[in-house]
Amino acid sequence: MTQTDRKTTHFGNQTVAEEAKAGMVHGVFTNVASKYDIMNDAMSFGIHRLWKEAMMDWLAPRNGQRLLDVAGGTGDISFRFLDRAPDAHATVFDMTQSMLDEGRLRPEAVKYADQLDWVCGDAMALPFEDNSFDVYTISFGIRNVTRIQDAINEAFRVLKPGGRFMVLEFSQIPNPGLQWVYDRYSFNIIPPMGKMIANDRDSYQYLVESIRKFPQQDIFAEMIRAGGFEQVKYRNLSLGIAALHSGWKI
Repeated sequence: MTQTDRKTTHFGNQTVAEEAKAGMVHGVFTNVASKYDIMNDAMSFGIHRLWKEAMMDWLAPRNGQRLLDVAGGTGDISFRFLDRAPDAHATVFDMTQSMLDEGRLRPEAVKYADQLDWVCGDAMALPFEDNSFDVYTISFGIRNVTRIQDAINEAFRVLKPGGRFMVLEFSQIPNPGLQWVYDRYSFNIIPPMGKMIANDRDSYQYLVESIRKFPQQDIFAEMIRAGGFEQVKYRNLSLGIAALHSGWKI
């Protein structure tokens, strides 16, 4: 393949070769794994917890369901799912083994040991059979995938008919003035906070930039429909700082 033939994508504000992005994202989350949960609280003033509870409210977990939690990291979504449906089963799936290792250290991982699997792999090539899961979630992770549409297509493949797809992701505030204020906070506060708490400014600079590269709500909804999902809807959270997207495999 020549240089001109090589496909590119974004890594924050950088343009990189597609084949390089996964390794770069892996490096980011390897670097921040031990401080990831602390930084989530610090960056959002704890509001991410309310967003995740809103996700569970809309999802309405039920006993007996099988959840695939992609980009599941330290297990936050899976633990919440099992709190509401203690006889369900959750597979925490992430590309970064160190994130999974941190999750296994949490008390909830011991509490739900018999109902949890921890699997490392690629969201664009899931190592699961067709029609395997009742629910697929991905929380603050899909914007880091090299080819987002491929990940959506894989979600459709592994869900059972009648299965639910739900995404919690940072999004765009519809009000330009409020978006400007939020941008000032994000770019001027979060990277220095990453340096102070996680000793890693660069990773949090990337994470802030990656939010601005993610499609706005209506465009992302269309991508979900293009993956085969129906009854696609979204809800803004905190004025659109984050958004929940939902779709069904009918």
